[in-house]
Amino acid sequence: MMKYRVLILIVFFTSRFSYSQNPKIDSLLNLIKTDIEDTNKVKHEYFLCREYGKIAEYNTGITHGDKAILLAKKLGFKNGIAQANNNVGISYWYEGNYPEALKHHLNALQAREELRDKKGIADSYNNIGLVYGNQGNYPEALKNHFASLKIKEEINDKKGIAPSYNNIGIIYMKQGNYTEALKNYEAALKIYEELKNKYGIATSYNNIGIIYKEQRNYPEALKNNFASLKIREKIEDKLGIASSYNNIGNNYNDQGNYPEALKNYFASLKIYEEIKNKDGITASYKNIGSVYTKLNKTKEAQQYLNKALQLSTEIGDKGRIKETYEGLTFLDSVRGDDKAAFEHLKLFIMYRDSLNNEETKKKSLQASMQYEFDKKEIATKAEQDKLDAINAEEKKKQQIVMYAVVGLLLLVAVFGIFMFNRFRITNRQKSIIEKQKILVDKAYEELHEKNKEVMDSIRYAKRIQTALITSEKYIANSLNRLMKK
Repeated sequence: MMKYRVLILIVFFTSRFSYSQNPKIDSLLNLIKTDIEDTNKVKHEYFLCREYGKIAEYNTGITHGDKAILLAKKLGFKNGIAQANNNVGISYWYEGNYPEALKHHLNALQAREELRDKKGIADSYNNIGLVYGNQGNYPEALKNHFASLKIKEEINDKKGIAPSYNNIGIIYMKQGNYTEALKNYEAALKIYEELKNKYGIATSYNNIGIIYKEQRNYPEALKNNFASLKIREKIEDKLGIASSYNNIGNNYNDQGNYPEALKNYFASLKIYEEIKNKDGITASYKNIGSVYTKLNKTKEAQQYLNKALQLSTEIGDKGRIKETYEGLTFLDSVRGDDKAAFEHLKLFIMYRDSLNNEETKKKSLQASMQYEFDKKEIATKAEQDKLDAINAEEKKKQQIVMYAVVGLLLLVAVFGIFMFNRFRITNRQKSIIEKQKILVDKAYEELHEKNKEVMDSIRYAKRIQTALITSEKYIANSLNRLMKK
């Protein structure tokens, strides 16, 4: 444990140094000095709100956030209105001012709905759920966390789905429904491991450890709490480190190891005071008071429990008020003050019942059932959309085939008409040729007949000529006789 104390001191020292040397804050402060009143100035103001929140200077951050809201409204810059309200709401939440936190997150939600910014809407629902959870309004907390989860699943925002599972698990844990809480924590851890998100893995280990502690499985509880602490120290998550110390202290407290419990509670309180986290400070006060009661240090116990009651009442955290009244009841019993014990017991029962009465459980169950119903409806719609898409694709294919067939038939018809016309032309040409052939043949026959008549006339004339003219042989013989004489 000494090692952890040294690490905390190192973190405190380096963080204090970084506060006075924060380059982001210095840069933004320089920018707004020369900024004109435009959207860039709005952004610089709400970025300052966020950066001051990181160093627990919430009031300063809220001042810049409020300036961003006013200028964004003047410019009609809805995204600026949404983001500035969101950042201011977060600062109020860390500060423990839940009514103001809720007001600003609802304003952010309205602006994001007008912008139809699904991721932003989901983030606002998540933040509203966190506020209701701290106020002890578990049905409204679950309703908003499930609304956030539903949107994140629709847009496949894995980075957002995991925190929703964790936040839903926290509400179930506060209601004592450890089975559902563990189921959600493990679902978150699986996603965080896939994403290799160290912050988320540490948070899930921490939450799983709380469930094991409630089930009195202390070895597993401490194993998970120390695993969480180790990661948180590496990534310098101060709020997470404080939470881990607190939960480790709870394990030692339950097992009767009060020195170790106090050591961890005081380490946790120191960090919570450093970062001005009122919810964490209240938890530490209440836990330290309960240990002092068990050690019979009633004066110290009364001191810390009174602080816890005052702060939890101030921030309106019904869960912490209930736990503190339970601690005061036990303290009164140890001191033998039965009257005070009875009065504190009545108040404890009143807050316990207001948090976990049948109506509250019924509403919480309704929120869970509505989410499951919506999830099934979405799945059914997705399946129907898939079938519709397949049918549409099939119909499209059928139309293409039909158009192809019609087109082919038209081509065949055109080709048929073309061939029919060619056939008619061919037949017409054939008829003409046949007629011409007949005429040619007839002319040829006529010519042949004429040729025959001519030839016959020639042959006849030749015969007549031959008959009239003395033959050459006779002339030759006559010449020979005359010469001999």
